[in-house]
Amino acid sequence: MATIGRYLPQGIQEKGREIRTFMPRYGSINERRNQLHEVIRLSGMNLIINDSDHPLIIKVASIQSARMQIYFIDNEDYFQRKSIFHDKNNVFFDDNDERVMFFSRGVLETVKKLSWAPDVIHCHGWITALVPLYVRKIYQDNPLFGESKIIVSLYDDAFNEELNKDLLKKIKFDGINIKELKHLKSPDFVSLMKTAIDYADGIIIGSENINPELEAYAKAQNKPFLPYVPSEQIVEVYDEFYNKFIETT
Repeated sequence: MATIGRYLPQGIQEKGREIRTFMPRYGSINERRNQLHEVIRLSGMNLIINDSDHPLIIKVASIQSARMQIYFIDNEDYFQRKSIFHDKNNVFFDDNDERVMFFSRGVLETVKKLSWAPDVIHCHGWITALVPLYVRKIYQDNPLFGESKIIVSLYDDAFNEELNKDLLKKIKFDGINIKELKHLKSPDFVSLMKTAIDYADGIIIGSENINPELEAYAKAQNKPFLPYVPSEQIVEVYDEFYNKFIETT
């Protein structure tokens, strides 16, 4: 996933497309070494997660050799800790569900502030799993996303635990009809990614081996589907896959 996240955007940009890359500002990222700095004009708003305000901080860093910027979604409550998804005792963070919610909303709100209308939104990893749902349910009337197509890549990044049992209640607070979210009654990895697939327009297998139940579910949806390809081929193959969606917008 890291290899794809690093080299796919560069390759697509070199083909003349305009890209934006977003990721969480995990606490393990050294801001000084990587020269992150806050973008004041994009920061300053609060996102309400589970009826609580959480400041959205946007930071940016450049990969100079690729002439590419990376936008980091940051918040002291969710992304300052040094561990990513488990604490030092390997216990799954109880608020990982809210971190998924905050990141997904944070990306889309930042895109709004940029006034940038993406043709394709490509989601990588389960931290992005609610982006398709939010685009289709919360941002469906926003003209920036009216023509956007969503692609979800599936990886071998499964977790064995369940997210917080109150995830559905928290999503309901965002004004989403939870009756449509049949999978998230048991919010484990497979259920989370099935929800992403339900609201996606296309699916890519990003890892050589992924959860077999998830792969079977993805194939059964009758949506554009791209099997796994080696990393050295991703730019050409993925770009061709993107074209299937861009040509229909």
